[in-house]
Amino acid sequence: MPASTAASAAELDDESVIEEDEQIAAFSENQSDVLSPEWEPMLFNRNKRRTEYALVSDQGKKVLHARAANAASGLMQQLSIDPLRDSRLTWEWRISRLVESADNHDRAREDAPARIILGFDGNKDDLPFADQIMFETARAITGREIPYATLMYIRARKTPVDTVISNARTGRVKMIVVATGKDGVGEWRAFSRDIAADYERAFGEKPGRLIAVGVLTDTDNTGETVEAWYRDIQLTPSEELSDLQALDDAR
Repeated sequence: MPASTAASAAELDDESVIEEDEQIAAFSENQSDVLSPEWEPMLFNRNKRRTEYALVSDQGKKVLHARAANAASGLMQQLSIDPLRDSRLTWEWRISRLVESADNHDRAREDAPARIILGFDGNKDDLPFADQIMFETARAITGREIPYATLMYIRARKTPVDTVISNARTGRVKMIVVATGKDGVGEWRAFSRDIAADYERAFGEKPGRLIAVGVLTDTDNTGETVEAWYRDIQLTPSEELSDLQALDDAR
């Protein structure tokens, strides 16, 4: 999968489009099989085959279904959220199978059956020249500005959980393995992550504003076919902040 993802701060200047600290649009709140307009296509290369995304019913609620057959595209929502305040990310996903020939350390085999993608703002002028050239190249390929930093939570084939993997093309994209191996394949699995802490561990600095969230199921490097299902993605204050708020309310 290519290095570039999501949206940039430059696309968030119009306050009539992006409000401060909005919530991630829930798949389950759709009354029909049509995705809410907040979720937009996320393309990595306009010449690649797209992953198919659709809302389907699961246990009486709408969930997002993804099918990738030698394909790579995602869905994203633009945001403007302070990740130091709302830092607890929770979600559930289910996969049909592993991408058997995938290896997220290998540029030629970098695929995953399920990913949550987060884009963060920052000052690109402070980055090395090579990274700035990468951003310009990625914008030319995708037709979209690229975030200062991108953090992905991925489903791996054999890499241990909590491993941080740098994208082979750039250090501005980091992947954190949250599930691995055959255990849980075909089952719904729930996750909860402190995105501020994960970002600092991956990039060695505190995060800027969260400007995009996305989902991605991709097999363009391996040519395999895989399906995934995603339930609602939610972002809330961390437990520590919630405890402090509870103390304040009790006074």
